[in-house]
Amino acid sequence: MITGEWAILAALGLPLIICLGIYLAGKVPDLREGVTLLGAAALFVVAIIIAAQVADGNPPELELWEALPGLSFAFKAEPIGALFALVASGLWIVNSFYSIGYMRGNRERNQTRFYMCFAIALFGAMGVALSANLFTLFVFYEILTLSTYPLVAHKGDANAQRGARIYLMTLLGTSIGFLLVAVVWTYTLAGSLDFVPGGLLAQVEDLSPVIASVLLLLFAFGVGKAALMPFHFWLPNAMVAPTPVSALLHAVAVVKAGVFTVLKVAIYIFGEDLLNETASRDFLLALACFTIIVASLVAITKDNLKARLAYSTVAQLAYVTCGAMLATSTGFMGGALQIAAHAAGKITLFMCAGAIYVATGKTNISEMKGLGKRMPLVFIAFFIASLSIIGIPPLAGDWPKYELMQGAADSGSDYVPYVLILSSLLNIAYLIPISVVALMPPPGSPEPAPFKRPGGAPMLTVAAPCFTALLCFVMFFGVGPISEFLEPVFYGVTSTQAEGGMP
Repeated sequence: MITGEWAILAALGLPLIICLGIYLAGKVPDLREGVTLLGAAALFVVAIIIAAQVADGNPPELELWEALPGLSFAFKAEPIGALFALVASGLWIVNSFYSIGYMRGNRERNQTRFYMCFAIALFGAMGVALSANLFTLFVFYEILTLSTYPLVAHKGDANAQRGARIYLMTLLGTSIGFLLVAVVWTYTLAGSLDFVPGGLLAQVEDLSPVIASVLLLLFAFGVGKAALMPFHFWLPNAMVAPTPVSALLHAVAVVKAGVFTVLKVAIYIFGEDLLNETASRDFLLALACFTIIVASLVAITKDNLKARLAYSTVAQLAYVTCGAMLATSTGFMGGALQIAAHAAGKITLFMCAGAIYVATGKTNISEMKGLGKRMPLVFIAFFIASLSIIGIPPLAGDWPKYELMQGAADSGSDYVPYVLILSSLLNIAYLIPISVVALMPPPGSPEPAPFKRPGGAPMLTVAAPCFTALLCFVMFFGVGPISEFLEPVFYGVTSTQAEGGMP
């Protein structure tokens, strides 16, 4: 079995080896896609090995070099990072199968470049997941941004180029203008950027409350990938990308890297105790709740399916920020579970949208009447994932909302449960009608128009969302082991708990 440093090296090296293999096999599509699938499977196995080592209490570590005292390029696996690595690598396998069906069925150009950029994006995601400090995380955060820019611009038309520019400028602007400032400031205060249980800044003597508040704001707005309003607009604009890219952005890597970073900063840079003493936490909690409601209201107005799902993602990401700003162990747990549960549900919804587009060429919900009868598996998967996003048991999305409710009660944030309840009602309003419309007869004819593509959606574009819809059930019943895996992060990291307050 791969152990220690070699596990980290394998997690980082495999995506780059896969990228090279894709390039070398570029002129042979079957071989190129075989390299993608085998490489993705191998990466998932490595992620499982890393998670097993973390669960055994022997997290792998690797330090490559030290740039300055307390500033090293280093990696260390911990439970939240291991979970993110499992989600990213596991869903990459599913998304790769789906991409084969979609890219071939839609006759997309530049497929070799597409798969290569996907591999580099996973390299960035694994680096973010396994970073031991803010310096390393920042480097891979930017790699993830740069590697996904060509994916957003893939189609090459004016809309794609505009959407990609907004994507790149927003994410680079927030990370350099806010996040980098926060990272440098933290280093000057603490003399280190390491992720420390209980909070790195909590160890700084005489830390000014004003400085702590400003730093928290810089971190929250600097992580643009978390799509907290008002820095959310890049995400709907990025919907010009092919659907497999949308699935990558919304479920596998990019936005999950954003909210993962927010959670890591809350737990390991500030810590529960310092967060509760930081005034700007209350503002950010209210802003997260505002984002949840407003983005959901905007989603209802969108007839374009991908645009509606994009605003849904903005709202659902704010759940994680909400959990982080509740600054309680149960709030942190709810945020972490939301990363995994939302990934399974939202990738299903986007893959269904892509299957519909490949088969029919339709993108607007109002044009989908009658499709439920012709594409039953796609719309059943869509309906199941919708119920998970809403939070209906027995589906994965139920547990994060339960934990966030408990976290709100623990923190005394009385308005948050009402926001979560209203959010679920709005989820119903913008997701369920899509399946209902698909069951309606098309106007003027008992049958919908013929499929654009003979035979309808490629098999892989139907099988993949069916698999991830099933995963929503599996994750609901598997929440016990997931929670036990994460508990060491959330319980026993604060001074209050160290004194025996919390088990």
